Amino acid sequence: MDKEILLAQPRGFCAGVDRAIEIIKQTLAQFGAPIYVRHDIVHNAYVVNDLRNKGVIFIEELNEVPSGNIVIFSAHGVPKVVVAEAAKRGLRVFDATCPLVTKIHSEVAKMRSEGREIVMIGHTVHPEVDGTMGQTNGGMYLVETVADVENPQVKIPDMLAYVTQTTLSSDLKHAVVQMRFEQQPLLAGQQQKMLAAAARQQRHTHSLCHHVSHLRGARAR
Repeated sequence: MDKEILLAQPRGFCAGVDRAIEIIKQTLAQFGAPIYVRHDIVHNAYVVNDLRNKGVIFIEELNEVPSGNIVIFSAHGVPKVVVAEAAKRGLRVFDATCPLVTKIHSEVAKMRSEGREIVMIGHTVHPEVDGTMGQTNGGMYLVETVADVENPQVKIPDMLAYVTQTTLSSDLKHAVVQMRFEQQPLLAGQQQKMLAAAARQQRHTHSLCHHVSHLRGARAR
């Protein structure tokens, strides 16, 4: 029985991952192996194994990198403490963080400087969430499911902001935002009158990757 294979359009990696892979290849070409990369550059075993065969060593923690060597931060980004540790150990850093993720990091810093607390909508085990949450010492709350909106004990609801993991499902993002900002406060001790102010004053940055959303749409079709 003949089978038909349908190829989604568009397909492939997002722009941030393409950029990170190119940075690794250029670094290898200029400096040679070994090159250390913090976290797998992409969730694709073929690409990761190909880079390993060319001399890339993927690591989880910086203490796995000998002092003075080259390390590349993946497209997911890293917490501030990782940047500081790399500098302290004299590592030569090439930052392949996705520009959209870098923008979110900047927005987090700006929001915190305004005195805002931030809800981050994302997945606990994802390195991008680790990097974004690590841009500030406190004042951020991770929400992974709609049920999690009850957990953050926010101090000033009408100064609340939110950001999202760039590769997050837009359906989850919209569901969480609706629950948190449009229906009820859901936080112990808060008054209903705070809701209207929170809905008006809450701030967010557009942080879903349109490229990833486009690829998902192609697969769905």
